[in-house]
Formats: sequence, C-alpha cells, structure tokens
Amino acid sequence: MRVLITGGSGLIGRALTKRLVAHEHEVVILSRSPERVTGLPAGARAIGWDAATADGWAHEADGAGAIVNLAGANLGAGRWTEARKQVSLESRLRATQAVVEAITSADTPPPVLVQGSAVGRYGDSGDQVLTEDVTPAPSSDDFLALVVREWEAASAPVEAAGVRRVIARTGVVLDDDEGALPRLAMPVRFFVGGPVGGGKQWVPWIHRADEASALHFLIEHADASGAYNLAAPESATNAQLTRAVGRALGRPTVMPVPGFAIRLLLGEQAQVVLDSLRAVPARLTAAGWTPRFGDLDEAVRDLLG
Repeated sequence: MRVLITGGSGLIGRALTKRLVAHEHEVVILSRSPERVTGLPAGARAIGWDAATADGWAHEADGAGAIVNLAGANLGAGRWTEARKQVSLESRLRATQAVVEAITSADTPPPVLVQGSAVGRYGDSGDQVLTEDVTPAPSSDDFLALVVREWEAASAPVEAAGVRRVIARTGVVLDDDEGALPRLAMPVRFFVGGPVGGGKQWVPWIHRADEASALHFLIEHADASGAYNLAAPESATNAQLTRAVGRALGRPTVMPVPGFAIRLLLGEQAQVVLDSLRAVPARLTAAGWTPRFGDLDEAVRDLLG
C-alpha cells in the first residue's frame, strides 16, 4: 500500500520509511524541501508541500493506505522564546489541518491516520505509572502538554469521514545520531557525565527500530484506534539511562548535573529533561505488539556499541 508521511525526513520518519519499504510498501514523504531529502531507499520518494494546505499533493492521499502525520517545528532546536513557541504550535496545527483537508476531500480517503503526539501530553507525573487510561491533567503553564493536546485535537475531524484515527504518544526515541542519546553520551565519553537533576525522573525511552515497528503495527491493525503510548515496557530513570550509556561506552557516570544548571541553560525547555513521565505501552502490549529492544542496556549497546 501507499503510505504518506508528513515530517518524514526526521528521525522517526526515516526509521519508519526504512521499515515500510522493507515490507514492500510505497512511501511518499511530504517535505517543504523535497530536493534536500536524499538517501531514500528504493520504494520511497519525496514530494513538495507547503505544510499548510492540501494544494498540489491531495491526489496522493486519494486511495492511499495510510497517512502518518509527524510534521512540526523541532521543539528541541533552541530555547523556548515566545516566538519559537508560537512557531512550534502553529506549524503542527497548520500541517494537521492540511492533512485533514486532503483526507476529507478525497474520493477514496485513506482508511487510517496515525497522528503524531508525545507522552508530554500527561505532564510531569512523578512516579505515577502512565497508561493510556490515565486522564492527562498537566498544569496550565505546561507548554509541551498544551502543544500536544492541540495537535491531537486538530486531527479529530477525520473520524467524521469514517477514517480510523490513531494517536501515537511517543516517548524519548533513542538514536545514535539525533535526539537525546547523543547529547547524553557526549559528556559521558569525556568522563564528565552523570545523572541530571537528581536522576530520579522517569524517562519513557524507545529504540528507533521499535518506534518504527510500533507505528507499522498501528497502521496495519484495523482494530487499533485512539491513544497509544510508544515506549519500552519498562521505563528507566534518568540515572539508570545515564548508567546504561556509561556501561556501553566503558565510562564512569559520577558527575551529576544539578537541575538549576539545566534551568539556567535551557529556561522553560528544561522541562523536557527534568519532567518525570513513567509512560508504559499498555494498549500496544495488550494488542500483541512486542519490542525488539525491551532491555535498556541492550538498546543502548546496539546504538552506541
């Protein structure tokens, strides 16, 4: 089947593309700069869009097997100034509205939309185990939760068109080149790594291969709908994750970084590092999905070994 991926040139999109073409699906990546999307495997191609309307690409959605909506400005690209926060929110809403437009105007709409989301929807939750049944109740000043809440809601209109909607609340995707793991590994490599902010906060991690596997599972299982947490079955604390990186690299991890230093460095964005989110994939597990990398040490060794 043909699968459209918005934001497909990012970390998650690339991993998903690789998996889908390996399973003989056609992948169409929507990008504002398709000429820059290079190194695609056979069976995948990139086309242009304005990330705001269905103009010029809606025909690709007509008769497609699925759309995966991951598009949005990178929340980790810099300090959360008011301008950057506005861009982060509006980019997600505009892109999602474009996807809804393409789906609802299609003669044969795709049967499923997988809507990108994040476990940040739950807000800082301490040691509470967060299954999908937990009603998110983050504080009113939690910007990340606000973004995710509105991002999820923006795709709701497709359900009226009879389209199955899956909300993929992703945890921290571990990758050897992008995201949290290289940032965590760098100081460890130079013998100055350690737990951050006390290290007791829970990190809902997932290996990039399992992220792609879970998304593929949700696309193909016709009874899957609603919210799903995409994370390894066993969350880890920041300290446990840091120690796993140290073991993989053969380095000590005894130099803690205090929370106030992270707040000084990152400002409001520090919540991404300091919030505790013990999210588990309860619905995915119940549906029969199993990760390839359920063990933290094995996952980190695979990426950093």
